[in-house]
Amino acid sequence: MDSEAEEFFTEFYPRLAGWCRGLVDDDATAHDIASEAFTRLWSRWRTVDRPESYLFSVAANLVKDHWRAREHERSAVRGLLAGRREHAPAADQGFDLRSLVEALPKRLRVPVLLYYYAGLPVSEIAAVLHRRPNTVKGDLHQARERLRTALRGLHEIST
Repeated sequence: MDSEAEEFFTEFYPRLAGWCRGLVDDDATAHDIASEAFTRLWSRWRTVDRPESYLFSVAANLVKDHWRAREHERSAVRGLLAGRREHAPAADQGFDLRSLVEALPKRLRVPVLLYYYAGLPVSEIAAVLHRRPNTVKGDLHQARERLRTALRGLHEIST
């Protein structure tokens, strides 16, 4: 690995692992995702124009895959419990913003993760996702509206 790549890793690994940790609530999984994202970046190191954006985009997709796998596991467990009991308990009576973000379509979810959770500017997100900045802004607006509507449905929120 060249010195530029080593410096990049030293600077961004803690930030990426911390960001992943906030999304998956597990240190080991966060480090696995961060490591995998760097592995994928290293395979394209010389051809990636914006390594930080590429890194966070890969990590966002890996987090999404992790969430999907966890939901499949929860569904399987609920199915097993429902078979044993007449009335299986509801998963969570409260709301979890992360689960609301998970429920967004990919077109809206990835910009939300990159903008609000990774702190990337709209211009970087647009470049990584091959969209125009105004499209990204529109997607973020639509995502906020969907989240606001979902939150109103769960709790009485006045605007």
